[in-house]
Amino acid sequence: MSGFEQTPADMALNAASYHLKKTVVMVGMMGAGKTAVGRALAAKLNVNFLDSDHEIETAANLSVPEIFERDGEAFFRKRESEVIARLLVEKPGVLSTGGGAFLAPVNRENISNMGVSLWLDADIDLLWNRVRHKSSRPLLRTPNPRKTLAELYESRVPIYQKADLTTRCCPHLSIDSMATKVIETLLNRPDVLEKNDA
Repeated sequence: MSGFEQTPADMALNAASYHLKKTVVMVGMMGAGKTAVGRALAAKLNVNFLDSDHEIETAANLSVPEIFERDGEAFFRKRESEVIARLLVEKPGVLSTGGGAFLAPVNRENISNMGVSLWLDADIDLLWNRVRHKSSRPLLRTPNPRKTLAELYESRVPIYQKADLTTRCCPHLSIDSMATKVIETLLNRPDVLEKNDA
């Protein structure tokens, strides 16, 4: 810890140095850090952070596991697509999506047309380390959750590889450092993010 804290003026100065032109949609497996890194990224870029799961939960007044249990996965995926389409037309920001969202062709098409997808690529050991003690993952409520996670990983990675951009997750990096790494990835696409001249 350096002992120096950023003041709101410092943060505003940092944020003013970037111009986000399209909504960045965080995609990837559960446990990859889409929400945590997405929130830090939005703060660094001084844009809104949105979470599709949170929006669905707010509208339904139920948690994602409760929606899965009451209405089934197909119902949830339909609501998810509606929410993502709605959020993509808002002012450019950072949107975190559930692990299964990018699997739907309609979502990939909407994201590609109106935003940019960024895959947080984390390996299976890192993912398992992050999700194994959480009860909020309905797809892992199986007799062998580690095996289930590995099967989901194998089936989903080829689809995540279709994302517009990829940032590899590093277990030793902090959330803040990962957000900086994502910014470096985004700056390779001037149609998405530009650094303003000081």
